[in-house]
Amino acid sequence: MTSTTLLHLDSSISPAESVSRTLTARFAAAWRARHGAAARLRHRDLVADPVPAVRAAYADLGRRVERKGVLSLDEVAALVENPDEECEWALTRSLIEELRAADTVLLGAPMYNFTVSTGLKAWIDRISFPGAYVDAGTGEKLLRDTRVVVVAARGGGYGPGTPREHFDFQIPYLRAYFGNLGVAEDNLHIIAAELTRADDIPALNGLQPLAAESLARAEAAVDALAAAV
Repeated sequence: MTSTTLLHLDSSISPAESVSRTLTARFAAAWRARHGAAARLRHRDLVADPVPAVRAAYADLGRRVERKGVLSLDEVAALVENPDEECEWALTRSLIEELRAADTVLLGAPMYNFTVSTGLKAWIDRISFPGAYVDAGTGEKLLRDTRVVVVAARGGGYGPGTPREHFDFQIPYLRAYFGNLGVAEDNLHIIAAELTRADDIPALNGLQPLAAESLARAEAAVDALAAAV
């Protein structure tokens, strides 16, 4: 079996009670068991080891790069003009290289206030450097063959047909983001566990059977994807 790499990211701020972390750990364990010694797994906890928010120097360098067109990472480094930009690029380049090296990206993404966590958003902002996922020589999208598995957990119900469907700025956002980054539509997999707070929020207690069904579907989807990638 050829070597393969999994980049596993978690962003829940409540590790002890996190449904997204439980599901991503389940995926990672099954994936590692399947790939064995050939597997390379990189786990990044965006809460325990947060990605620094981008600063003005990041934007300054980014605008300078955009005026030049698509550049290689080394060519970007050559455009750095001061220590602040050097610091921002050092933080950014390592994360870009980590993402570009992954065959599969596993992302634990709980919903906070109808969208993603601040830790995940900081990672997204940091890796979204102009031209970083386009081949400078050929113009090809570098993430076209990358598989992305998003495990989304939501305390309430936001699925199609629910009263709060239009409040969901989590899954549509991540689908649009990774698509824009160049990930092929058939390589982007979204798994959602809904009503994860049905046990402890009185107003949701009557929905416990639906919560159990949603979690069971998510677990089955995690197992199936882990066996296929």
